[in-house]
Amino acid sequence: MELRELKYFLAVVKEESISKAAEALYITQPNLSRQMQNLEKEIGQPLFIRGSRKITLTDAGRLLYKRAEEIMDLYNKTENELISPVTELSGDIYIGGGESYAMELIAKAIYDVQQSYPSVKFHLYSGDIEAVSEKLDKGLIDFGIFIEPANLEKYDYIRLPLTDIWGVLMRKDSLLAEKEYITPKDLWDKPIIRSKHSLDKSIITDWFCKRSEELNIVATYNLLYNASILVEEGVGYAIGLDKLINTSGNSQLCFRPFSPKLESHLDIAWKKYQVFPKCAEIFLEYLKKYL
Repeated sequence: MELRELKYFLAVVKEESISKAAEALYITQPNLSRQMQNLEKEIGQPLFIRGSRKITLTDAGRLLYKRAEEIMDLYNKTENELISPVTELSGDIYIGGGESYAMELIAKAIYDVQQSYPSVKFHLYSGDIEAVSEKLDKGLIDFGIFIEPANLEKYDYIRLPLTDIWGVLMRKDSLLAEKEYITPKDLWDKPIIRSKHSLDKSIITDWFCKRSEELNIVATYNLLYNASILVEEGVGYAIGLDKLINTSGNSQLCFRPFSPKLESHLDIAWKKYQVFPKCAEIFLEYLKKYL
């Protein structure tokens, strides 16, 4: 299996057509068809369901698509690191993490690095703990920002001097908006919107004093912004972190913290024995200045 074949495969998936992909790749359709047939023979099973209007993927094709994207991302990342000019500090730094106002601290370090080294570029990826861990383990990102609870035994990490406050995002005209704090009993009979990350975490379950199955969870989310839209429409009360959604001015929403108070620490982590490019080392040095 060659990189060229994976590149061609990704083009076919994107275009959903052999002919359109061949046109985009500036090769002939028979040549591309032959390449894809050879790839299927090498793998030993079909990758495509060839319909009359478009091509879709088999289960094997979907798996290869995910892995091919990761392989090409890692290849491009490595290539960029190796061909960076030696006359000045340059390169790309990849950071993944969940939603947190701790990004303000990361942003300060990014700003300082770019003021001193304008050729250094940053790429941010948003995702939950599982997605960030997967990309970190595969070398697709350099740093991951984790919100407790998270298992960091296999990483080196630094605890950020910030904590996130858990609470409830709700409409300003809801009955609970009249309260200064929200207790577990306040939510036991309410429609709840929870993040997928928090569903099986004891820190939230312990606070509720109930298992997830005993609560009226009407929706789950990965990004609180999407959950805020559901809250605006009256779907339910979103469990999340403070300072992520603007609740000032004309916003229909407000945030009320939990009582008892519930906080989560934040950590920035990287693979143990990681060999960083110089630009990533510099970024880590700048970040440590704030710690």
